[in-house]
Amino acid sequence: MKKIVILGSTGSIGTQALEVIETLDNYEILALAAHSSVELMEQQILKFDPHCAVMADKDAAQKLKEKLRVQQSSVEVIGGLSALENLASDKNADLVLNALVGAVGLKPSLACIEAGNQLALANKESMVIGGELINKKLAENNQQILPVDSEHNAVFQLLEGNENKKVERIYLTASGGPFLSYSRQELQNVSVGEALNHPNWDMGPKITIDSATMMNKGLEVIEAHYLFGNPFTEIKIIIHPESIIHSMVEFVDGSIHAEMGPSDMKLPIQYVLTYPETEVCRGSRLDLLAGENFNLNLQKPDRERFPAIDLAYQAGKQGGTMPAVLNAANEVVVNAFLEGRIAFDEITDIISRVMDRHDGDKNSVSLDNIIAADQWARSAAEEVF
Repeated sequence: MKKIVILGSTGSIGTQALEVIETLDNYEILALAAHSSVELMEQQILKFDPHCAVMADKDAAQKLKEKLRVQQSSVEVIGGLSALENLASDKNADLVLNALVGAVGLKPSLACIEAGNQLALANKESMVIGGELINKKLAENNQQILPVDSEHNAVFQLLEGNENKKVERIYLTASGGPFLSYSRQELQNVSVGEALNHPNWDMGPKITIDSATMMNKGLEVIEAHYLFGNPFTEIKIIIHPESIIHSMVEFVDGSIHAEMGPSDMKLPIQYVLTYPETEVCRGSRLDLLAGENFNLNLQKPDRERFPAIDLAYQAGKQGGTMPAVLNAANEVVVNAFLEGRIAFDEITDIISRVMDRHDGDKNSVSLDNIIAADQWARSAAEEVF
């Protein structure tokens, strides 16, 4: 029986992971964690009967306890952010899926690795703001991360069995989001509803807005740098509107290997849940012969219309605490946009201004100065608008 802990079980990745687990044999949900989605967490507990559940929001934890008392459930409910780290370091876990959203995911990722648990990572912010710390912990514990994001999962798959081949380039594909053909002027007037209408992927609101600005792809570049060790000059973004190719790896011999599949996160989720084994896919499949024409379009990203890409490369190359500043400022302004407090085209402008105000820390990065930079950037972003 493979015992699974899911952090962020009520989000897009977490709910899909539970759907995948329902199709697999010999899997047990050891623990679930979420922020404040009481009703959905209650449903998940009653269905999967974990040993315990964590709500990061303490008020939500109390509400959940009351609901479960009515249901006569004996599942232990714990409140508070620190409990996320305790779940991640549970020695009974065979796999910890970190599907939390935002910088809050870093400490549980570190706790998971320090405990010697296998980490399946869907929380890209862990690597973006703490990649140096995480890689140090991985080396100390002789461990590897199983990446869940479709692009990084694709690269992970493409590199397996090719350890002796030198990589020349990694291509991370991007759909281009809902505004791929919009002019800079048109981008000034887009609504929240339009930005949340992604053409290919069904994701949570924060990552969907990041896809619309293409900040998501910029963050993935930083994540890829720390996951696979390639310099930023070797990690490229390429627009692929069909979202069929999830990533490509070019080797020094000139061969380019691509990982392909439908726009369905259940495939990479199943890959990491069952790793190193493989199970029959019970979800969607890519049918190359379904239509008369099968097109794969590839193009360069327009970095002037989508300046988030260059902001991410800038932060990644500067290193230190600058990626934490980029990420924190982005979280604040995306939330402000979703609340209608700023316009879409102000998102990257505010992030750029916050980055300009930060001197950065190019020395060895500690958890304390990452947290300090994160908090500073959140305050600075609020001050800008």
